[in-house]
Amino acid sequence: MSFLDALDASYRLILCDIWGCVHDGVNLYPGAADRLRRWRSEARTVVLITNAPRTADAVERQLLRLGLPRDAWDGIATSGEAGIAALLALGKPVGFIGTREDRSILASRGVEFAEGEVVSDVACTGLFEHLDTPKEHRSILERLARAGATLHCLNPDRIVIHGGVAEPCAGALADIHEALGGRVAWYGKPHRAIYEHALRLAGDPPPGDVLAIGDGLQTDVPGAARMGFDCVFVTGGINAGRPFPPDFAEQEGLGNWQPVAVVDSLR
Repeated sequence: MSFLDALDASYRLILCDIWGCVHDGVNLYPGAADRLRRWRSEARTVVLITNAPRTADAVERQLLRLGLPRDAWDGIATSGEAGIAALLALGKPVGFIGTREDRSILASRGVEFAEGEVVSDVACTGLFEHLDTPKEHRSILERLARAGATLHCLNPDRIVIHGGVAEPCAGALADIHEALGGRVAWYGKPHRAIYEHALRLAGDPPPGDVLAIGDGLQTDVPGAARMGFDCVFVTGGINAGRPFPPDFAEQEGLGNWQPVAVVDSLR
């Protein structure tokens, strides 16, 4: 019997990562929908928490296209929502790095974009469509770093697995920008703002009532640990079956912290 089959009744809120736990960008993982629906049938609240640089509505549309039933979750918390709020608070046009679709989504929420090359703030949702790797963005990031621009990273993930293929994300560009001496504003896991938003969606339960589930060693796991949540580590997704690192807590300065369980999937 899996740890997930006999989940403690004290876990009233499930914060479940999406990409790498529920789907791979193309297909739902076997058993994921049934697992989420079972938790809701047990009167638990399920909030899907994701570093997608998009709005919750856009993520919901994607989930429905992939076939995840609408009764599989109660709410969606995205890094995109947190980033959009911060960009709007700037009160000025910003530069942009990412896809045309993501730019359109941000524009639909009122984010204005500057057309010139010299800007003080840049929204980054991922790679440009005409460039295949983070390294190909280096000259752009060098120019921004020299100008003192802040890169607003709306997706801290470095990679995701898309239909079995690793694809770089905005976090990989933010790492380069920081290495060049540029400033980065991070939104999403493992940073606190996205968790506070997710808790509000669920009525602000105490940390002891929360179980976080994820496959990201740079995002899901340290974020949960620092929020005081129990965590289930999923070895599927970006980890390709690799076990949980035995020295993780030491490397992250987390004392003797460990996930409460390690599973290969939500099945």
